[in-house]
Amino acid sequence: MPRLAQVRITRLQVPLRAPYRLSFRPVEHFDTIVVECEAEGGTTGLGEATVLTGYTEETIEGSWRAATDIAARLKGLESREGKAQLASLVKELPFTVTAFATALEMLEGNAYLSPGREQAVRLLAGINEKEDDAVRGEFDRFYTEGYRTFKIKVGFDVEKDLAHVRCVQKLSAGKAKLRIDANQAYSAAQGVAFVRALDPADIELVEQPCRAGDWDSHLTVVRAARVPMMLDESIYGLEEIQRAAELAAARFVKLKLMKLGSLDALGAALERIRALGMSPVLGNGVACDLGCWMEACVAARHIDNAGEMNGFLRARAGLLTEGLEVRSGAVILKPGFAPRLARERLAPYIVETR
Repeated sequence: MPRLAQVRITRLQVPLRAPYRLSFRPVEHFDTIVVECEAEGGTTGLGEATVLTGYTEETIEGSWRAATDIAARLKGLESREGKAQLASLVKELPFTVTAFATALEMLEGNAYLSPGREQAVRLLAGINEKEDDAVRGEFDRFYTEGYRTFKIKVGFDVEKDLAHVRCVQKLSAGKAKLRIDANQAYSAAQGVAFVRALDPADIELVEQPCRAGDWDSHLTVVRAARVPMMLDESIYGLEEIQRAAELAAARFVKLKLMKLGSLDALGAALERIRALGMSPVLGNGVACDLGCWMEACVAARHIDNAGEMNGFLRARAGLLTEGLEVRSGAVILKPGFAPRLARERLAPYIVETR
């Protein structure tokens, strides 16, 4: 097992091409921590945590403090010993731990990160515009580029949300699937009003209408819905996946790598979702190219629907020297790809390095 000679952590603020509109606030930059674990032989493993409070209870300030402490503790350990230490922290600090654990997995040559052949992992496209004409232009552009699944953010105002969905439905007209994401913003009453008024045409699923911990409100919306439902923020690990199945709370369950703690844990959780009769969805719309590439590598083995690992397309700068190729609405995984940090390009966005 490789032994760690050095652990470097870097905190970044990576600006976005345009504000990413979520129900709880617009996101204008990614707060990202990059972990570099260098072995005594000189090989390096990389990991990413992009912290968005709301998706996680972690804050970027708390995550950075924890990362500083973890990095100091890992130096000099074998990768196996490091992963054992991280396992005790994953429930409290999932995003932070994931950055370290995936760096160690890369260092060890994890099989997920070594595709044997070129593979295309389909992505969805997010509709970020609000005005009808702008939405039409955005939809047409993405459709021409090859995207066939689109995500619509709601959770702002029920009537305006419904009008926005209807606008996109007119454009999809049987030629694309639509995912609708409320990001926990509705009360039970608002969620019920929304799903009852919703035309099911082209809608693949409605995602996380109510607060993550409010299972009763979510179930109230599920019982009123004529479309499949998906849980996201309510799900962190196997315990919540099991609960979703027992309560018949969702037909789809979405995971993010940064919530599971490691590549291997993510793969196991995706298979557990399927074993319990639900369909797994994977991907983080708030992540840079390193995290999105890792998710795509896992998706290539476990996922049969459009991936949501498209956050890297929102960032103004990638973390890696070689950008991810997107072709016909899919990210292309290439055998032999070796991620390396683009240090000079990232220099203007560095907040701190240790």
